[in-house]
Amino acid sequence: MADYALLILPSTNRVYADSSVALTVAELEVFNQSVVDGRIGDIARTELAGVPYVTFTADTLDESDIAYLANLSSMYALFRLDGKLLEPVPLHRLDAFDSDLITILKYQGKTNELFTKLLLNITLMSSARARDMLDHRLTVLDPMCGRGTTLNQAIMYGYDAAGIDLDQKDFEAYAAFLQTWLKRKRIKHHAEVVKVRRDKQHLGRRLQASIGLSKESYKAGDALSLTYVNADTTRARDFHRPESVDLIVTDAPYGVQHGSRAGQALQRTPLELLREAAPAWAKLLRPGGSIGIAVNTNVAPRADTLEILTRAGLAPLDDGPYRAFEHRVDQAIVRDIVIARKP
Repeated sequence: MADYALLILPSTNRVYADSSVALTVAELEVFNQSVVDGRIGDIARTELAGVPYVTFTADTLDESDIAYLANLSSMYALFRLDGKLLEPVPLHRLDAFDSDLITILKYQGKTNELFTKLLLNITLMSSARARDMLDHRLTVLDPMCGRGTTLNQAIMYGYDAAGIDLDQKDFEAYAAFLQTWLKRKRIKHHAEVVKVRRDKQHLGRRLQASIGLSKESYKAGDALSLTYVNADTTRARDFHRPESVDLIVTDAPYGVQHGSRAGQALQRTPLELLREAAPAWAKLLRPGGSIGIAVNTNVAPRADTLEILTRAGLAPLDDGPYRAFEHRVDQAIVRDIVIARKP
């Protein structure tokens, strides 16, 4: 039996840093259940020389196990404990691009990047595709993607990404950022914004991009796909085929209302929006796919959100570590993660 110590990545957000150890413990438990076959035990918060770590034990961790764990959202370094000594364990993350793809875009209300990665990880680990994390190209949809943090994390993993959002300013800001970033990094790509029409009706605008993981793969016709539609998420089926995505990862609005310009000054609370949109989202998931939603439990209680996903035909995951992701963001926001899987 070997002892391990996981050093938490320093967070620029003080509030999130205060919660990061407990969140990492829960995330590690989900990874343990999904891809490490329950061989990790004694997961706990431990201080070593005054520094907080997440420690655990395992009989054996092979290269595949370490490759999965390397992508834990708050993983900074992993050590094997040998008495009082820390032996570094080499980590090889999935990261396909430089980290500034995730960090460079700053704006008020941006969700912490580490939390976005956590949300994507937990959603993936809860799906039938968990063991495909390392070597398959999955498709991730964020149906309320804002300025694209989830899209960027999906691309960082080498996955195809799709987004929908109604806010025109967010759409334009992300389209400008992505095209500028790709050019500045000299990444082989093609990106353009086009109008989406059907039956002579204007449905919205779409950013569509193909992005090369390398010059060679791009020339060979192998590129990542990224699309972002500027439209109402309740019309998701107008833009995506049924059973075409593996994962749906999104933040429900943390405030009281989420507006839609599709109608006359229509206003929707987060739960109203989810009731309207969840049935369409569920139809886009492949069998075995999963949905992960970050909610502010002050305006979208966990039980109510799970009920909405159940009525949409999804199976909630609501025990063990799935009950351990709640944490306070500020006085008005207590954030939690709600997960459900398509049978």
